[in-house]
Amino acid sequence: MVVHQPVREPPPAKQGKTRRRAAHREGKRGNWSLLSAQGRVLFYVAVCPDSPVEEIARNLDLTERAVWGVVRDLRHHGMIHLSKRGRRHHYVINLDAPFLHPTVRGLTLRPVLGEIAAWAFTQRPEVCDS
Repeated sequence: MVVHQPVREPPPAKQGKTRRRAAHREGKRGNWSLLSAQGRVLFYVAVCPDSPVEEIARNLDLTERAVWGVVRDLRHHGMIHLSKRGRRHHYVINLDAPFLHPTVRGLTLRPVLGEIAAWAFTQRPEVCDS
């Protein structure tokens, strides 16, 4: 006599807690990125130094809390300086700050971000909302 085990249904998929998972489930754009969140925020503030955190988060598909964490890390490592202009923040990239990853030890931000920062200084890119 053969005893058959009842077929168990797989548990329902857990709902993702991040925007990235939700966007992927909904078929929105792919969220693969060559740069880490730190790299993306660094490039963004090089181009749009007067952007509020809300704008940075919206345009980079990050949460405001994540952006504040990245800004804190970048400041801690001396890659950006933050100053106030009225009620707004203004970011200044320290082009002489070194990259932290061992594969690019000794390389500063200048060769990577120098031209981008100079270009952004002469013309306001469309990506900057404010």
